[in-house]
Amino acid sequence: MNKRNPQKSVRYSESLKKREHLGFKETSFLYAVSSAGLVHSISRGCSTGRLDRCTCDESKNLQNEEAWRWGGCGDNIKFGLKFTRRFLKRAKRNGKDVLARVNRHNSHLGIKVVKNHVETKCKCHGVSGSCTVQTCWRQLSPFNIIGEILKNKYENSQQVEIDNNHANRKTAHKRRSTKMSVVANKMPPRRMEMIHIDSSPSFCRQSRYSEGTKARECIKDRNCNSICCGRGYNVQTKTVSRPCKCEVVWCCQFRCQQCLIDEEIHSCK
Repeated sequence: MNKRNPQKSVRYSESLKKREHLGFKETSFLYAVSSAGLVHSISRGCSTGRLDRCTCDESKNLQNEEAWRWGGCGDNIKFGLKFTRRFLKRAKRNGKDVLARVNRHNSHLGIKVVKNHVETKCKCHGVSGSCTVQTCWRQLSPFNIIGEILKNKYENSQQVEIDNNHANRKTAHKRRSTKMSVVANKMPPRRMEMIHIDSSPSFCRQSRYSEGTKARECIKDRNCNSICCGRGYNVQTKTVSRPCKCEVVWCCQFRCQQCLIDEEIHSCK
């Protein structure tokens, strides 16, 4: 979200979510990451005790009672998947037109990425560190890893079309036999790849979809080239107040002074 004007960022985000704009790959990413985030949050919420409708992982092949006793409360993937699928069904993402099919595909992609990256953690118990007894539980991968995987799929998103040349968004729902195919190779899209319909607009310049990146702050040597769309950036020095000369005051308290320092601010041209 843009720190300069959060309300504008929300408005542009809402523009992308409108029905007529659902074909962009940016919107495909939103569907995938939101579904993945829902599964991850619900599953993790069960194991941390934040949800009272579920508990630790209920898989019968794992000794959950013993695992919990030793601090290995598994993430309840089963409950998270069940909840998310039911939620998506109630959210009416199961329409039959081409847009609904693309959105459903990407939503399921986000769910599958989370499901496919569940690790089994084990802990040994025994005298002098021996592993005479072992308890195991299932644990979700950190969400930043899930995000990186989905980001990679977003960057390699495949554009699809309806095979029937006469089908379009308004009439596709009447042709239930129509099939989607990838524009590049005319093959059906794979289950584990992100798909979209329309080519994305430029978000570098101000438009109905974006306020552009002019004057946006960036981090030198990290993202200025991509955020500024190759236009370069301006550098200015700004005096800011930062905590400094901190010292510990008894146990867990810190006392700091405020120092004025000069910082370089980089903003897109």
